[in-house]
Amino acid sequence: MEILDFSVEKPVHFNWTGKFESPDESWSHMSRVLTDFEWIVMTEGELFIADERTRYTVREGEYLLMSPTERQYGFQPSLCKFYWTHFSYNNNGNDPAIYDDGDVRGPLDAGQPRILLPRQGAVPRLDRLIVLLKQLQDCSRKYRNQNLNCHMLTAALCELYSQIYLSGGHTVMKGEKAQLYTDIVDYISWRIRENIKVSEIAAYFGYNEKYITTFFKKISGESLKSYILNEKMELAKALLTDTNLPVAQIGYDVGFSDCHNFSSAFKKVTGQSPSTYRNTYAQRQLFHQ
Repeated sequence: MEILDFSVEKPVHFNWTGKFESPDESWSHMSRVLTDFEWIVMTEGELFIADERTRYTVREGEYLLMSPTERQYGFQPSLCKFYWTHFSYNNNGNDPAIYDDGDVRGPLDAGQPRILLPRQGAVPRLDRLIVLLKQLQDCSRKYRNQNLNCHMLTAALCELYSQIYLSGGHTVMKGEKAQLYTDIVDYISWRIRENIKVSEIAAYFGYNEKYITTFFKKISGESLKSYILNEKMELAKALLTDTNLPVAQIGYDVGFSDCHNFSSAFKKVTGQSPSTYRNTYAQRQLFHQ
């Protein structure tokens, strides 16, 4: 797998963005010359797209970075939904360094002004990325401020880079501690749409509640209850920006049985009601370039 290395001492150049929904099962991506980079983030279904060298199948929860090419085309019909963004790099030179994945080894220096991204891969936290891409759409439409758009797009690319290469616990863990922390985080992710209780997590892993609470706070710097709530709110923000589901339904989908409790919790974490948050980023661009 190729890894693209973008210098971001200056932001990448934003061209345009949107969200695409295929009209039916017979839709296939157009054939065209691609003159800049296209970043595709899949939210539903599968996209079958190719260039002169490779055929790509991009599935839900994955992304693809396509470089400028003489021919970009769909090789199979697709019923899918995805965010797309076009950008140029290095004054339209479009010439990032490219490595084989075996040549890039961690840990990477988070302070360097560069973004390394495999050409295709899974998005570890799709909900976080959706919120940023939706905000980029709204800024592009409402303000038409190219400087803002370029920086927001670069921030979204930095988010993906950080998710892939820089995420992890706040302290160095080894052995059983590292495994327990990872298992707790995975368990919460698995059950994030349910009403998770700390006591249930403790029982699942065979520890008492006090030990699990103290352990998680020491490792992450955040209480277990707070971590669960923040993860639920990240999912809720993605659903508010990416769907038209009623607020009550979204609350239910992230584990709240009462709409009032969900709204109160959301406002406590974000400072806005769910409806206000949604209205702030309400406009979607449902077309593809």
